Amino acid sequence: MSYFLHRKSAAIAVCAIVAFNGVSGTLISANAQTKSTSVGSAARTYILGPTDRVRVKVYGEGDVTGEYEVDSNGYVSIPLAGRVKASGLTTQQLERAITSALAKGIVKDPRVNVEVALYRPFYILGEVKKSGEYPYRVGMTVLDAIASAGGFTYRANEDKVFLRRSGSTVEETFALDAPVLVFPGDNIRIPERWF
Repeated sequence: MSYFLHRKSAAIAVCAIVAFNGVSGTLISANAQTKSTSVGSAARTYILGPTDRVRVKVYGEGDVTGEYEVDSNGYVSIPLAGRVKASGLTTQQLERAITSALAKGIVKDPRVNVEVALYRPFYILGEVKKSGEYPYRVGMTVLDAIASAGGFTYRANEDKVFLRRSGSTVEETFALDAPVLVFPGDNIRIPERWF
């Protein structure tokens, strides 16, 4: 009789583990989907700035289609459209601005598509092995940025990070165990550990 009770208890435990893993798998899947959605949303709401490169496609106008860099004054120079303000705009807003500029010229009913070809870099300094300027990737976290810079030095305070967002003059403090996203143009500083 005790053999059957033991076997029944084992079966209940296995079912509970399977159910828990099923729930856990769903949570992980939902979290991954949320992160994917937030990264996609971030790409659509990304605000362009100097040194970003955009890929412009104007259907039926091969001479206009190409990659253009946002200059230090915040403009892109597009053939047939001239200088178009890009800094401070999303890619969708830039599409509308280029469409408007082309429609004033010789292009009839222009259809324009704009996407980011290359984001401006981020910067990391302090207690990392190779401080400097690094290329940005969508979805990058502070820990990814630290890995890009060769990891921590032996003097690094591995508990916190200082982050100054692009365009801001305020440096914020974050715990390194939090998944803090990095954005193009951000400045990351890893402080020294005090013994």
